[in-house]
Amino acid sequence: MKIINVIALLLVIIGALNWGLVGLFDFNLVDFLFKAGSILAKIIYILVGIAGLWCISLFGKVSD
Repeated sequence: MKIINVIALLLVIIGALNWGLVGLFDFNLVDFLFKAGSILAKIIYILVGIAGLWCISLFGKVSD
């Protein structure tokens, strides 16, 4: 598996876990770790979003 695919998958998993925590416990781990509204938190959200878009391209490669 290409390294970019692994990184994208890890970021998507991090995003999914964060949303799970928000839904279950109203706790945002990214905001907790990097201070809500900080530039670092925004960068993480952007990277997770880009990774999600990248992972869309992996759907056709699942059987490879």
